Amino acid sequence: MRYLTLDGSDILENIVPPRSTVTLNVVDGDLEVGRDAVIKGEGPTPQVKVSGTVHFERDCVFDCSLSAMNLDGEGDITINGDIEVENRINIEDGRLYVSGDMTAKRVDVDSSIAVKKNLKADEVGVGGSLKVEGNTEARRIEIGGAFKANGTVTAENIDVGGSVKIESNVDVEDIDVGGAVKVLGGRIKRVDVGGSFVSKDALEFGKINVGGTVKLAGECRGGDIDVGGTLKCSCALLKFGDINVGGVVSISGSAEGVDLDVGGTVKVGGDMKLSGKLDVGGRIEVDEELRAHNISVGGRLRARKAVADSKISVGGAIVTSQGVHASYVRIGRRGKVQGLIRADEIVVGRKAQIEDVYAKNLILESDASARNLYGEKIRLESGCRVRGEVQYSESLEEERGVAFSKPPQKVDKAALEL
Repeated sequence: MRYLTLDGSDILENIVPPRSTVTLNVVDGDLEVGRDAVIKGEGPTPQVKVSGTVHFERDCVFDCSLSAMNLDGEGDITINGDIEVENRINIEDGRLYVSGDMTAKRVDVDSSIAVKKNLKADEVGVGGSLKVEGNTEARRIEIGGAFKANGTVTAENIDVGGSVKIESNVDVEDIDVGGAVKVLGGRIKRVDVGGSFVSKDALEFGKINVGGTVKLAGECRGGDIDVGGTLKCSCALLKFGDINVGGVVSISGSAEGVDLDVGGTVKVGGDMKLSGKLDVGGRIEVDEELRAHNISVGGRLRARKAVADSKISVGGAIVTSQGVHASYVRIGRRGKVQGLIRADEIVVGRKAQIEDVYAKNLILESDASARNLYGEKIRLESGCRVRGEVQYSESLEEERGVAFSKPPQKVDKAALEL
């Protein structure tokens, strides 16, 4: 039975009493809905159209689609259909559930919002959580707790205090999250996350700044990456500007960028090519070629081939199958090198061990050892040992206690093949 009808006359002061069930169609002006009321709509696709604002008390249900100028009240509200609000939805101390699409200019809900289909709004603010089963389109999304979306998300700004989980691609200018973020992939201009950031597929990014861990997959390209803990990329190719990581970097494929600065260790499954500098506090392992303008490694460097336009400085060991090539190479104290070193200038630290060296200027500091030395100018400090041959074209300086297995030979510069 209909409690209120619309037959051209005024509705009973546009008021729905508490705990009543009424059927409406079109309401001219504002609509007051009492506590625990149920509103039904007319027509094959039940709907109610309100030209003004819907004011409701707690725990109301619209068992139909609803359109209005504004929606305002306290407590929980359920829309079993679509909701289209021209201006603002404001719900204090309550939740909003929509079984269809939701459209509004501005949304403010204290507790939570759940939308079964698509959400489109200019601004969305939720104190607790937002869950959207379909696509999300908004200029700004601000959530105190968690944001979960199954469809695509398009937004200028996403600001979430807790966590974000998006199962589809994103197109976002700015995402700022206190906890964890998981997305399928897409495009994000700036990522600022306190905990962890995960992208399961190809991602285009401007800048990633994460306090904990970052995991990327697919083909990813963008600007700078700054991570406090760990960066893990299951990527065929990662393209970036600068990478700064406090702990560990692991890249399954190849990487191309400007600078790489890592406090701990680096592992790359393909090539690593940098136009700027490589600075690693611990060790670096590159399965293929490592190339940079400057290379500085505190511990161990392993690569098929290591090439620097300017300088290579390694505190520990160097292991290559196709050698080290640079303008200047510095091997730290007690360092060990397996493979060829070729450079304009090479300095080998005290008690370091190297194999074959080709250089214009070569210095072995005290108690260093080598297999074969080839250079224009060679200086050997006290206690150095050479297990193979020494060939030089200009000068050889040796301090006391230097041991040769063969007498050094002065040869023509062309014979050195520098």
